[in-house]
Amino acid sequence: MTTRANPPQQTRADPPEQPERGGKTNDALNDATNGAACILLTRGSPLARKQAEISVQVLADANPPRRVVQKIIVTTGDKQLAWALEKAGGKGLFTSELESELLDGSGDIAVHSAKDLPAALAPGTALAGFLPRANAADVLVRRADVATPRRIATGSPRRRTQATQFFPAAEFCELRGNVATRLEKVAAGAADATFLAAAGLERLGIAEWPGLIFEEWGPDKMVPAAGQAAIAWQTRAADAPVFAPLCDSATGAAVAVERAFLAKLGEGCHSAFAAHCRVGTLLLFHESFGRRVFDFDTACANDAGALTERITAVLKKL
Repeated sequence: MTTRANPPQQTRADPPEQPERGGKTNDALNDATNGAACILLTRGSPLARKQAEISVQVLADANPPRRVVQKIIVTTGDKQLAWALEKAGGKGLFTSELESELLDGSGDIAVHSAKDLPAALAPGTALAGFLPRANAADVLVRRADVATPRRIATGSPRRRTQATQFFPAAEFCELRGNVATRLEKVAAGAADATFLAAAGLERLGIAEWPGLIFEEWGPDKMVPAAGQAAIAWQTRAADAPVFAPLCDSATGAAVAVERAFLAKLGEGCHSAFAAHCRVGTLLLFHESFGRRVFDFDTACANDAGALTERITAVLKKL
């Protein structure tokens, strides 16, 4: 191992009716064979709904096909748009209500953007896996009349700290709302620029916006968040093996490594931490040691815990 330092898709689904479960734990294996509907839990934003649609298609294409009912959950983070996420508790604000629905038997799969998941899941739940990862890059979205942004809207310490290396004179502000809302606000002058995930823009079919310029920043320029561009399926722990075969093993191995470092080095929304694993290479960023690149034998990626310990030991010597 070496280290280097460097400065709308159509899906098949039932209408979103809400079948009663009576709070009983669902036997996912039996449901798969008797044709019972799989209840998919999702937030209500356009991006969350699109990710749910992608998940519905995977379940519909399974053998046997799964009938799916979507259930929209409004989370604390969705309700409190005035809160600064960095100060209000961060990632758990978008996941805890979905986890509660899983645990009381009101849903079977909670669909998340993997980068929004906290390092620790609710006891009794597990990650069944991840769908194939999309483009993990970040995108700098700036007003067309601004060559060098001086006011950048992002509440992410990860983006803020890395962006400062390129825009040292910039000041930062928070800009809440769904993707379209943020684009509208920047175009209207609320900020000179913002950062968005490339995967989210692509899933929503947004490649341009009036008055704005989109500039992709790949992982070699800005290290992505752990799990960025992957769609996560969270289930009850007992049901995870049922849904795991429908997930992508390569994405799962990479995100497992990233989340192991999130648990070891990250602090949710409170620290400037980033991790991105690709074939044979791990990119890390932390406010305490900057950007680091580690090359490793690809076989090591199958043991996220061991790889994390080895690289953490190297970091302690820096």
